[in-house]
Amino acid sequence: MISIPVQRLAHGSELALPERATAASAGLDLLAAVEEEVILPPGGRALIPTGIALALPVGYEGQVRPRSGLALKHGVTVLNSPGTIDADYRGEIGVILINHGENPFTVRRGERIAQLIIAALADATLSEVDSLPGSQRGEGGFGSTGQKT
Repeated sequence: MISIPVQRLAHGSELALPERATAASAGLDLLAAVEEEVILPPGGRALIPTGIALALPVGYEGQVRPRSGLALKHGVTVLNSPGTIDADYRGEIGVILINHGENPFTVRRGERIAQLIIAALADATLSEVDSLPGSQRGEGGFGSTGQKT
């Protein structure tokens, strides 16, 4: 287990820090640190502040992912999912929400709006080659593995 420094910003000072809803939950819930309610009309999007900043260690990233309940019940999701928080970023964590639903959606202060996954990164580099080794799939893309022959 790693310990990640988190800073509460002034506009999120009384909100809970991100935590898991259950002991086996993969993600830490991110809360909306909006001063006033934000109404997302159908098709609308907004950057929602969380009131926190992190200091991720080198070799890790934060992934901002949607909450399944918001997606199913309201059609609200994270627009750039998953959003990436780099280890050298020290600013406020923001969540870009979009409303794909049919009705306006109201974001309220303290509401759980997304989840944060902390992931270790592979230390990889790209090596240019003239050709790639073959595979069973080959160049078949977008839906090619779901087709029956």
